[in-house]
Amino acid sequence: MNPIATKVAVIGAGISGAVCASSLAKNGISVTIFESARGPGGRMSRRRYPLWETSEDERELYFDHGAPYFTSTNNDVEEMIRGWEARGLVAEWKQNFGSFDFNTKKFVNFEKEGLSKKYVGIPGMNSICRALCQEPGIESKFGVMVGRLEWLENEDSWSLTDVNGQDLGMFNGVVASDKSTFSQRFTQVTGKPPPLGINLNVIPEISDKIKDVPVKPCFALMLAFHNPLSSIPLKGFSFENSELLSWATCDSCKPGRSTSSERWVLRSTEKYAEGIIGKAGLEKPSNAALAEIAEQLFQEFQRTGLDVSLPFFKKAHRWGSAFPATSIARDEKCIWDRRKKLAICGDFCVSPNVEGAISSGLAAASMFSESFSCL
Repeated sequence: MNPIATKVAVIGAGISGAVCASSLAKNGISVTIFESARGPGGRMSRRRYPLWETSEDERELYFDHGAPYFTSTNNDVEEMIRGWEARGLVAEWKQNFGSFDFNTKKFVNFEKEGLSKKYVGIPGMNSICRALCQEPGIESKFGVMVGRLEWLENEDSWSLTDVNGQDLGMFNGVVASDKSTFSQRFTQVTGKPPPLGINLNVIPEISDKIKDVPVKPCFALMLAFHNPLSSIPLKGFSFENSELLSWATCDSCKPGRSTSSERWVLRSTEKYAEGIIGKAGLEKPSNAALAEIAEQLFQEFQRTGLDVSLPFFKKAHRWGSAFPATSIARDEKCIWDRRKKLAICGDFCVSPNVEGAISSGLAAASMFSESFSCL
């Protein structure tokens, strides 16, 4: 395998794409990551909000507003986690978890500490992706949205251009870890066909699998309080019998986080989010709309009957398509076309969680490494 001649483009810098890129680079393959967002992370992103309470007091608030933590039952994933622990990228989050029943107004189903290890990135969930995207052999380009992928039969390679038609280069292979690469949601947002659209017509075995990947929308509510919510005995819990809220986690009690304020992230139910999107559409919500959603979700939090004080910070964020509702590859863990050196990976291929995304990224990298080693 010639590491100079072998170039792979990875679309998407979420955990699946970042893991795949890292694994490819370790095998001597030159990798370029293209990410439309300003930084890596995807659903493992961390939100930063600056605060100016007085002219002399400047602070920042951070929230893991996507994946709050992750677990693993897979040996390959656990081995990777141990490596991240050794590098100081992750730590185990040792807290008790459970559920809150809206009907009885009581906490139930307490989970014993250590029953299943929960891990968080240090100092934020996106720290893992950020570190992986900076490893040797990887070039990361953020704020770049791939608009078209074209397979050049005579060149036996892929040509990539951005949404504005600018050339992004030629590559021996492509990893699509972002659903928008083939999803009609790309068209809804940009008005243009999905980047992989033209190629799927000639790859029917792939087209049939990724034609429609259903997703579960939700809203995340980020709250910051001056004082701890001492009436809440758990730092992570799901909600039972609520039509608005599905779970809550205390961000500020995670390892490596600032404790200058108490910060919580609440997630809405799928039903609530679908109702909002059904009326407003997929366009980016206005600040006024998000403020109204934030207030509705916070009022539901107060209806728990717990002693929830007024927050000094309250913000809602919409996740329109980040959470897949199905798995399209399962045992194979990724979609792979050997002849065109095209891999599609992500949590939507294995299981809708961080562990599934990591497993899929590793599987895609393995396919490439085996294929290129035979050249």
